[in-house]
Amino acid sequence: MDYIFFFVITIAILVFVHEFGHFAAAKLSKMRVDIFAIGFGKRLFGWNKLKGFTFGDLPKDWDGDGNTDYRLCLLPLGGYVKIAGMVDESFDTKFAAEEPKPYEFRAKSTLAKLFVITAGVMMNLTLAVLIFWGINFFQGKQVFKTTTISKVEKGSTAEQIGFRSFDKILAVNGKQINDWDEMLEHLMMKSSSADANVAIERAGEQTSITVSRKEINQALQKDFFLYPYPSKTIVGEVLKNSPAQDSGIKPGDEIIFMNNSFINSAAQVLEIVQANKSNIIPVVILRDKDTVRVTVKPSLEGLIGIKHGTVYTGEVEQRTYGFFGSMTQALFDIGQYTALTLSTLKNVIVGNVAFNQAFGGPVKIAQYAAKSADTGIIPFLYFLAMLSLSLAIINILPFPVLDGGHFVIILIEGIIKREIPIKVKIAVQNAGFVLLLMLMAFIIYSDIISL
Repeated sequence: MDYIFFFVITIAILVFVHEFGHFAAAKLSKMRVDIFAIGFGKRLFGWNKLKGFTFGDLPKDWDGDGNTDYRLCLLPLGGYVKIAGMVDESFDTKFAAEEPKPYEFRAKSTLAKLFVITAGVMMNLTLAVLIFWGINFFQGKQVFKTTTISKVEKGSTAEQIGFRSFDKILAVNGKQINDWDEMLEHLMMKSSSADANVAIERAGEQTSITVSRKEINQALQKDFFLYPYPSKTIVGEVLKNSPAQDSGIKPGDEIIFMNNSFINSAAQVLEIVQANKSNIIPVVILRDKDTVRVTVKPSLEGLIGIKHGTVYTGEVEQRTYGFFGSMTQALFDIGQYTALTLSTLKNVIVGNVAFNQAFGGPVKIAQYAAKSADTGIIPFLYFLAMLSLSLAIINILPFPVLDGGHFVIILIEGIIKREIPIKVKIAVQNAGFVLLLMLMAFIIYSDIISL
């Protein structure tokens, strides 16, 4: 239920912001907007000046007569704004048999059309910038002053790649690393090539390993595979009537040992619990400087009923930014993540990274939204900003049905000084819509099989 709730909240915010951009731009350009919809398919309910608040579909012959119908539809996977005189997702072409009217999209200048079609992307970009700015200004940034990795478990993704317990990362692709943020930035973002060369200090000697982009993306499908040293695993919440509550585990407990294994990360706790379904597991916890020993028996599903996380306990530097400094840092963050997205897209196209490793659909969005919200409002806002930025980048690509596809058609019409035939536009929209549906089906399938 958490997944569903946070998925709906996340999508609703992003879709509303995007579609409001189109809506506001159309109104400013004096175009008639017939429908403002959140979701696709059957109209569940909505409001307009003529009918008021109504449930179900409106009469088929209803055209609004300039009164926008604000509606919520059945499928919460997007939304749309229906602008009079425009070939869009509704595939409505009734207007084609008549002369263009002053309030129609097709009657406006090329600049006005481009303004309307790019406004959704600009609103998503603005949302991302504002969230990054707000986080930088009101909270600043905590930087972990370490480049040393915590203990690496045998058989883990990190060990398979080549990392070992307490490796100290010195440089990534020749760039000296001074803190954990720099390590993440250079390993995850600035490494635009397929591989990243990581220089490390191990047992007093310097060596290096090569981390492929494919390995990084595979690791991210599970959870990030490196944790800073020193760190501890803390119980954040204990669910009522759960095995953890029955065993005496309390919020704030530090999990030290579980099933006779020293605990280095939250992911390790989950692995041990799921590997011992219905078995009694000995647990050693630290509570208010006292060591407490308990036993817990996971459910048949491999759960004990706790929300927990890995918390860094070493030296931290609090970086603060002023009003303008926060904006500068926000724009820098936007630039970095845009470069990462485009680099990932390039690697997918050339075959260095599998498509399902680089992109996620509704299931993964729901998972990440719920996980980020569990951690706090700031991580959730951060995730929302990242998703909004990704939506802006993807939407402006020159693909039929997307805003970028409309942008290309409008440019062509502006250059040739006449409108492309409606039949051609419909054919392009249909082809793009079919391809998009196939792509969405593949992404959702990949999401499900990766669970």
